[in-house]
Amino acid sequence: MNSDVQIAGDPLAVPHLMPPVPAHPSTVAEFAGLARGIAADRDSWAHLVRYDAASRWYHRLRTGPGYEVWLLSWVPGQGSGQHDHGPSSGVLTVLSGELTELTGPTGAAGDRRRLRAGDQRVFAPGYAHEVVNDSLEPAVSLHIYSPGLTEMPMHHAAPAASVVPSVAQGAVAR
Repeated sequence: MNSDVQIAGDPLAVPHLMPPVPAHPSTVAEFAGLARGIAADRDSWAHLVRYDAASRWYHRLRTGPGYEVWLLSWVPGQGSGQHDHGPSSGVLTVLSGELTELTGPTGAAGDRRRLRAGDQRVFAPGYAHEVVNDSLEPAVSLHIYSPGLTEMPMHHAAPAASVVPSVAQGAVAR
């Protein structure tokens, strides 16, 4: 019995039978692939990274139709605060160092996930999390938002009478 390839020929050998490569990503898999491609091209982003002891540093690396790509750096102890990304979906990719993602209700014991260089997290609109650098070394991460980031609501725990609110609670996180 003949195989499909023997009967019809190899479809990879006939370029017009292949689906076109999209000019811009439009699916979660394509955005994750874009992030991996940027991560692999260290020469395109490493020279841009800055570290700021006072606040997380960020730089919009590129934009496309309906998305934007941000490069962030984190020195030890810096964090985003608990937040979501409004109507945007996203891909977070750690480029160097380690970060910790905290999920669950603010002030409650939620999940902790250690993210190392090459690790990715994909999230849908409204997904709430906090990202912190609780390691002893700086970290760099790449964030892709689709649509482009227009809001980032912070999630605050109701402070107890004996708890002093954190200065970071009022900070905008990326």
